[in-house]
Formats: sequence, structure tokens, C-alpha cells
Amino acid sequence: MRCPFCGHDDTQVKDSRPTEDNSAIRRRRSCPGCGARFTTFERVQLRELVVIKSTGQREPFDRDKIMRSMRVALRKRPVDSEQIDRIVNSLVRQLESSGESEIPTSQIGEMVMEALLNIDQVAYVRYASVYKDFREASDFNQFVGGLKTEMS
Repeated sequence: MRCPFCGHDDTQVKDSRPTEDNSAIRRRRSCPGCGARFTTFERVQLRELVVIKSTGQREPFDRDKIMRSMRVALRKRPVDSEQIDRIVNSLVRQLESSGESEIPTSQIGEMVMEALLNIDQVAYVRYASVYKDFREASDFNQFVGGLKTEMS
């Protein structure tokens, strides 16, 4: 593992332990070059996933993008970061076990929206406003009106 501070190629593992939900291994590392300490997380990856964007462009799947978008949608909402991490882990496991190696962004977006709807309606609307590209206030009214109909 390369040191993020000085770029030294060989760092030493000082401590390893599983995360609380046992989905990753947390490793404390030390750099013999500069003496810096840092933490890495090692996760099981069942298969290489490729995301197909709406433009047709392909790029490697990045779980951190899902994490970031959910954190933005859930900012200042009563949902803790451990719950977000569990949801993202669940979504990634679903994608990896789907049997498909190429996944359209629309499928990922729908899965995230479904997960957000189940934990926080405000975050769901926030995420949908970006995902569905709301242009004006009437788009929000129409979407929330549809949400009210679904919920009743």
C-alpha cells in the first residue's frame, strides 16, 4: 500500500480488525518513510462492475459515488452514518449478486431512490430532484403530489 503522505511504496500494517457490520477489514498502517499513520478499509468484491452512463460511456463502478450522493441527500436528516453505510453495502451486494457485470446508471439511481424512500422522504425528494433533473418548482409539486398518492 502506497503512503498517501509521502508516496513510499511499502507501508506496514500495525492493526487489523473487522468493521462493526463485518463488511470490511479496517487496517491501521504506518509508513517507514515519513512515520505517518493512516487507516485503510478492505472490502470483498465479488465481481468487477461497469456502469453504463446515459451517454453510453462506460466507467468502473465506484461505491463512494453512491455513498456521497446519499450523504448529500441525507444531510441534516436524522439518519446516522452507520445506517447509510449499511444501506450502501446492501445496494452494492445486490448489484454484485445480480449476475450482471454492466449496470445502467438508471438502475442504480432507482435502487438508491427506493432505499431513500424507505428511510427518509425528505432525502428521497432531494435525491429525486437531482436524479430526475427538476427544472422548476412545479416539478417538485408534481413529484410530491405523486408521492402523496403512492403513500395513501
